[in-house]
Amino acid sequence: MTTLEPPYDLLIIGGGINGVGIARDAAGRGLNVLLVEQNDLASGTSSKSTKLIHGGLRYLEQYEFRLVRKALKERELLLGLAPHIIWPMKFILPHAPHLRPKWMIRIGLFFYDHLTRRKKLGKSRAVKLGGDSPLKADFSDAFSYYDCWVDDARLVVLNARDAQDLGATIRPRTIFQSARQQDGLWRARLKDRQTDSLMDVSAKAIVNAAGPWVSDVICDRLALPAHNRLRLVKGSHIILPRLFPGDDAYILQIADGRIIFAIPYEKDFTLVGTTDEAFDGDPGDVQISDAEIDYLCQQINLYFTPTLGHPLSKDDVVSHYAGVRPLYDDATAEASAVTRDYVLALREDGGAPLLSIFGGKITTFRLLAEQAMEKLAPYFPDMAEPWTDSAPLPGGALPDQDRTAFIAAQQDRYPWLDPDLCARYAGLYGTRMDQMFKDFPGRSLKDEGVEDLATEGYLIGPGLYDYEVDFLVRHEWAQTAEDILWRRTKLGLRWSEEDVTRLEKWLKEKQSRTGQHYASLDNRITF
Repeated sequence: MTTLEPPYDLLIIGGGINGVGIARDAAGRGLNVLLVEQNDLASGTSSKSTKLIHGGLRYLEQYEFRLVRKALKERELLLGLAPHIIWPMKFILPHAPHLRPKWMIRIGLFFYDHLTRRKKLGKSRAVKLGGDSPLKADFSDAFSYYDCWVDDARLVVLNARDAQDLGATIRPRTIFQSARQQDGLWRARLKDRQTDSLMDVSAKAIVNAAGPWVSDVICDRLALPAHNRLRLVKGSHIILPRLFPGDDAYILQIADGRIIFAIPYEKDFTLVGTTDEAFDGDPGDVQISDAEIDYLCQQINLYFTPTLGHPLSKDDVVSHYAGVRPLYDDATAEASAVTRDYVLALREDGGAPLLSIFGGKITTFRLLAEQAMEKLAPYFPDMAEPWTDSAPLPGGALPDQDRTAFIAAQQDRYPWLDPDLCARYAGLYGTRMDQMFKDFPGRSLKDEGVEDLATEGYLIGPGLYDYEVDFLVRHEWAQTAEDILWRRTKLGLRWSEEDVTRLEKWLKEKQSRTGQHYASLDNRITF
């Protein structure tokens, strides 16, 4: 048994977007933070989103004006703080005469444009669809507006990276088993999943950001009564071959009142989703159903011409994923209408505080974290003031916040790199791209760059060299092929089973040869 002293200020349970956002905010205010995640960072709901930073146009129909307003404000702010992984995207909303009338859509878009100040994104407008439209001829009128795309899993990792750089301890693959109150502190028992070793830690406060498991933490691991109810809603997505050219995305009205998105994805694909279904089961075992796949294909078939030469079916699906959204139960009957706003539930029960996070959406994670710290402020009177609204995420301090210009500049800086590979690096790592090259052992610098790593580095599989894997393991907590191919990058979409096997073998041999291990609790993996 290992006992870790002295007491932490915060023990945060959950390595999703809310947990790492709170860890970053708290560490930047001077608190001593420990975050534990039972799996990999962003392995749950936070990597299973529609990958949008948006206000939520459809929430206006549910009169969620307060939520939409704060989400739109955060959209503008986050676009400036992480322009390498967040960028503007135009959406086309085709008018279906048998559904919402034009006047209703115009009013909704007017509010969307004016609920908060907008500097970086264009206004909505009515558009005519011409012969070059990928939509069927039935759809001649449409509206356009702007929101933002985000690499959701990387948003989580970068918050964790910054939190650790600010002094927090980040421990993926560490299970929170239990905790009890003693002498004004929480005494918690943790388990390292890789070594099966147990650890005892103490903390002045616990933040329960366990997402779909938030109620389990309260009832089962803390043995406390649940004062708030959680509503689990499954959202599923499919990935198809590219259905239409260009960079515009589409938001489609569905006869059942829902909407689905069709979004350009990873250059060669189209992301389609999401569904909304009540979920009752283990969030760790969630899977898309055949019925959901059929539903999403059917809706795309209603709107788009069959560019693949036939109506879409499950045989055309390249990949898919499903996640469980841990929504605050507001007693709404329909799963698709449950509020996406969040509730911060603080309880003392006569001792150390417990703050549990119910609900939320990826767009508002930074504001949620800031408000969580406001809730905890009375217990930490010496902590610093709010700061995250003006601090770029790691790699995000791009000149003039211009992602396109930065990519072009990096292609000039590294002319020996394949342009597509260079663009991928710049988009994933931003200004940390240079660090990836400089950290690689045995490479020398020249002309403000490095030797030709694209030829000197070992190509493990399509688009993936050993120096990138080394960087992800050393600096981003990646340990498995799944971590690397699906969360740190999206290369898995283009990889065969043989490629994956080769990467797994490479990782195993590297670990065996160099003795990969945890370098103390901060989980910095060293070779």
